[in-house]
Amino acid sequence: MKNIIALGLGNNTDYELVWDSKVFEACIREYGIFQQDLEERRKIFTEKDLVITLLQFFQSERGGECVLDNPAVASQFASRFRYDVTIGGTCPRAGIAMDKLGYSSCMHLVTMNDEIRKLLPEKSTFVCSNPGVSYDVHLIIQYTPGKRICANDIDITTVRANRIIVDDDHNNQVMNLSDDFFMNHLVDTKVFLVSGFNVMVDHDLLKTRLLYMRKQLKRLKKQGTRIFYEDACFVSERSNELCKEYLFDYVDVYSFNEDEMSDYVGCPLDLLDAEGVAKVAAELQAKFQVPLIVVHSRYWALAYGERAPEYVHCLKGGVTMATTRFRFGDAFVEAAQYEDTYNLPALPKGRRFADAFHAVVGDRGYCVPAFEVPQEKATTIGLGDAFVGGFVPHLAEM
Repeated sequence: MKNIIALGLGNNTDYELVWDSKVFEACIREYGIFQQDLEERRKIFTEKDLVITLLQFFQSERGGECVLDNPAVASQFASRFRYDVTIGGTCPRAGIAMDKLGYSSCMHLVTMNDEIRKLLPEKSTFVCSNPGVSYDVHLIIQYTPGKRICANDIDITTVRANRIIVDDDHNNQVMNLSDDFFMNHLVDTKVFLVSGFNVMVDHDLLKTRLLYMRKQLKRLKKQGTRIFYEDACFVSERSNELCKEYLFDYVDVYSFNEDEMSDYVGCPLDLLDAEGVAKVAAELQAKFQVPLIVVHSRYWALAYGERAPEYVHCLKGGVTMATTRFRFGDAFVEAAQYEDTYNLPALPKGRRFADAFHAVVGDRGYCVPAFEVPQEKATTIGLGDAFVGGFVPHLAEM
């Protein structure tokens, strides 16, 4: 089969919880949680462990992911909230975003059930590497600025929109890879998205998967396919290192967000300091030895490396798609909403940064500012996935 864009590698079932400060406050009182409990990182075996972990995220003003060590905690905690069932994973979310603009894809998935099947785009195809019905559940907690949690001696008020993902991921931890997908569905593919492996903790199994993937990427590169690697929040730094060690010889574009960029340098970055960000971009591009790195943040998206200015339409597409999802969430259903976002004014802070960045890096980089939009009723889950869904179609057309 001919598929111009192929997306991999995993997916899951999302429970998107509707924010309720009273639920968090009730849990704080029920489990006797105090500020001192937030000073210690812990594995998540109980609901109390999960509540403490989420409070730590809120207090640190960061988004991210964490993994459940006891899967039963997911349904226990979710039962306290109202929630929507959606499909999760960079691969299907990017495919769904692309579909709104008329682009189809072929997806490599690892879990399938009736809910997921109903949510996948009709014009796209998929191969699931695991037979039968399965539910890999992610709890999604998203919030906007000004959400307050006050109980016992804990008093936290969120300062910006963000999201936290709580993973229960058996099939993604095993990450079976489909021979059918790689051998029969990638003829004439222009772009292949690699995203996943981030919850794998068995390093011997991961090496086996990466050796297989390395062979497939080598074959795809020979037929002219561009490899786009989207980073993720790894539960094991060693797993992160292994992915780059095994795969980056064949990666053309390496994409990550502002939090992942900060993690690499080991400290928070001033995202409006053009000289500082340019220095980090140059260091990371040299460190990972990939032709191009792409960084997407709440203020801007940038490319740094070989022929960076030629990716202007990719960057603009990514920013527009992510902002459209930010504005409309799952109510983004037609191309007109994307076009309306495309015509919004640039965020002044982002525009000033972009101008300064261009002055610093010249033709080695290119930056597109984010749009100026209010954060009321914002959607924060899936923005990076939507960015990929806006970037990749233009990459396929280059």
